[in-house]
Amino acid sequence: MLQFEEYLQDFNNTVDITSFLINLILTALLALILRWFYARFGHSVSNRSKFGMNFVPLALTTFLIISVIKSSLALSLGLVGALSIVRFRAAIKDPEELTYLFLTIAIGLVTGADKPILAALALACILPIIYFNQFGSKRIFNKDDKMFVNINTDVLDLGNISEILKSRFDYVELKRMDQRNEKLDLTYICNITSPQTLDDVRKTLSDLSDNTSMSFVDKPDLMV
Repeated sequence: MLQFEEYLQDFNNTVDITSFLINLILTALLALILRWFYARFGHSVSNRSKFGMNFVPLALTTFLIISVIKSSLALSLGLVGALSIVRFRAAIKDPEELTYLFLTIAIGLVTGADKPILAALALACILPIIYFNQFGSKRIFNKDDKMFVNINTDVLDLGNISEILKSRFDYVELKRMDQRNEKLDLTYICNITSPQTLDDVRKTLSDLSDNTSMSFVDKPDLMV
């Protein structure tokens, strides 16, 4: 019993419960804001809403770790040793996803270091910068005429395929390219104007090779 009381006394002396709970709630709120921003304005081909579900638990986990180890050198060294044997095998193929993951971790780090105001101010400055930075490199469409165009072909002339799409669609952006066994797997985002245009593209790409297959996937909620 005496040891337990000593433990509680030491815990109360090193951890401010009220401050801890406030920072915990703020961490969750900031992660939710980041998740909404990523789902609304991100450009990743993957399901952004589903991927964004990781932001809150990741931020809270980071916050908890930093809150525990920030006042203990022994715990800090122990954490470094523990993490050195952990290998994460999740493949992050889109740099944008990695950017948002780092931003989520940064939120947990700063709030865990008991600087919640700094975290809120930083996020308030970073998100507008990310938003306005998009105008320098991409057009933004809000119409319901955007589609994924997936092409699998043994024609390795990427430039020719892209020119066919650009000559028929108002907007064309290559989002992903994979080459396997002398074949290309291509994913484009296109601004579709009419079904006749799709049929024209289908016929033109089919004429390139008999081994060309295509799929057109409607994505009305996509922000290009």
